[in-house]
Amino acid sequence: GLLTNMTASEVQRGSSTGPAHTLMARGAQPTASTDAAAVASDTVQRRSLRRAKVLPEHARAHNRSLVLQTLFHDGAMSRADLSRETGLTRVTISDLVAELIGDGLVAELGVREASGPGKPAMVVDLDRAGHRILGMDLSGPDTFLGAILTLDGDIVARHEIAAPRGAEDARDAVIELARHLVADAHAPVLGIGVGSPGVVDNDGVVLSAPGLGWTQLPLRSILEDALGLPVLVANDANAAVLAEYTFGGARDDVVLVKVGRGVGSGLVSAGQPMRGAHFAAGEIGHVTVGTDGGPQCACGKVGCLEAWLSVPALTARMADAETPADREQQLRDAGERLGIALAPIVGALDVSEIVLSGPDELLAGPLAEATVETIRTRTLARFHDGVRVRMTAQGQDIVLRGAAVMVLSGQLGVS
Repeated sequence: GLLTNMTASEVQRGSSTGPAHTLMARGAQPTASTDAAAVASDTVQRRSLRRAKVLPEHARAHNRSLVLQTLFHDGAMSRADLSRETGLTRVTISDLVAELIGDGLVAELGVREASGPGKPAMVVDLDRAGHRILGMDLSGPDTFLGAILTLDGDIVARHEIAAPRGAEDARDAVIELARHLVADAHAPVLGIGVGSPGVVDNDGVVLSAPGLGWTQLPLRSILEDALGLPVLVANDANAAVLAEYTFGGARDDVVLVKVGRGVGSGLVSAGQPMRGAHFAAGEIGHVTVGTDGGPQCACGKVGCLEAWLSVPALTARMADAETPADREQQLRDAGERLGIALAPIVGALDVSEIVLSGPDELLAGPLAEATVETIRTRTLARFHDGVRVRMTAQGQDIVLRGAAVMVLSGQLGVS
């Protein structure tokens, strides 16, 4: 059947005990005996990693993921093509493809015209039209967003619902939105991915989301009980960086900074998402930047990054600025503070790319320029001068598409 037995903790850690492994370099899977970091250190050779050796008891799940991964990234091909691409024998490929067709995940598309002697080859691909993924973005200030997506991350329908203020009302609104999505899917649903504000643990429990009034809310199990479908829940910025990694062409070492009502970030290092000891990796909003004071933050501290950079804070300062030059200086100041916060991360993790997600009119231009200048002056020039700072091309759909990656990764071992 579908690879639905993986727990959320296995999905989010890329554990080697579940049937499908997640978000290594695209195509690379850890073996039962290898540490993810050891495999990830060779992520540059993505193709060769598809041939990594695995223990016999994990071989079938690994090879199954390998076939799905190859079709996901390279598109329709014959069984012989699959054999060449994956390094698996023709017999193994034939067996796996038959199983995947039986499970409804792969479909035969028809015969390809023969280009030489021999009989024409039957072409197979993921059954991209036959399944849907549901994604939810709970990070907006006023609305919860939902989308029905294809396996390629394309949004085919959208739903939204007002985000109520009370904790219980907010929870009930999420369940209602999920039910709308399921009713409108019109195809088998592979799973539901949810990007939530706050700190989310590996079991899909929202440990803390002050904006929604949630503490220790077991959102994953609540939705699974209500809908009877596999559910994955992650912090919204952690979901967003997965979208950038799988659909946005990001490199294997990337930080995505998501600027909205607050400021958060998601990190992928050596092709592996970083969660942190307390599931709070990337929580940079309340890191204080500089020792020269700064704006008062809602958390009670002075000079938090969020107080400089959140959309409400930036918008208010822009409104108070009297001239275009003043407005540009406000943006540069905020960009400099972001650079101060990110320079240690770049230095410690050797990150090659910073992606910004949020309103273009605030983040693109002077703010992004000041960020990259600050990072460069505060890190080791010889190694870190090549750091890029860019806007995401995914726009406001980035969390929804990241939620889809969570499901692809957890259910199919594809990233």
